[in-house]
Amino acid sequence: VVKAAGIDWPEAVILPGLDELDAGRVMHVLVPPLLERDARVRALHSAFKAAEDTPEAGRLLQSLFEEVALHWAEARIAVDELESWHAFRERVSSAIARIREATPKSSSTVVFTSAGPIAATVSMVFELPPAKSLDLIWTSRNSSYSEFLSTGSRFSLASYNSFPHLDDKTLLTYR
Repeated sequence: VVKAAGIDWPEAVILPGLDELDAGRVMHVLVPPLLERDARVRALHSAFKAAEDTPEAGRLLQSLFEEVALHWAEARIAVDELESWHAFRERVSSAIARIREATPKSSSTVVFTSAGPIAATVSMVFELPPAKSLDLIWTSRNSSYSEFLSTGSRFSLASYNSFPHLDDKTLLTYR
């Protein structure tokens, strides 16, 4: 669309470091052992299973996922076959460092990614603990944008989760 309008637009560069965390794998790997050892996960899982075919299923699955993700992010349960929150954040941090190094002074870079990498990047700026970082994921709106400023060693957040480009507020959805 941009090129068709005659506007210069650089070729896309795909950075796997900005890939989303594998939520399905987190659930697949962590739910079974957590069902054995954590009463809250058991209760949330039971509630979800009981309502699986109802309109409440999505909300209940989200609650279960939030609890399981907290165990994952805070490393409450060690599982070798999963990327840890720390490793995920480091992966995102490396990709952000690569972008910062490649971006000429006084210029802008556009990055398209998902709620997890955005939350990891914000958490780096503010040195947030894992639980607070996850909170950013749950509040991220689809198609929103965040702005970061980078000057030398300084990296800061200018705006987060903005959506002035959406005139119709019914278009606002989460993650």
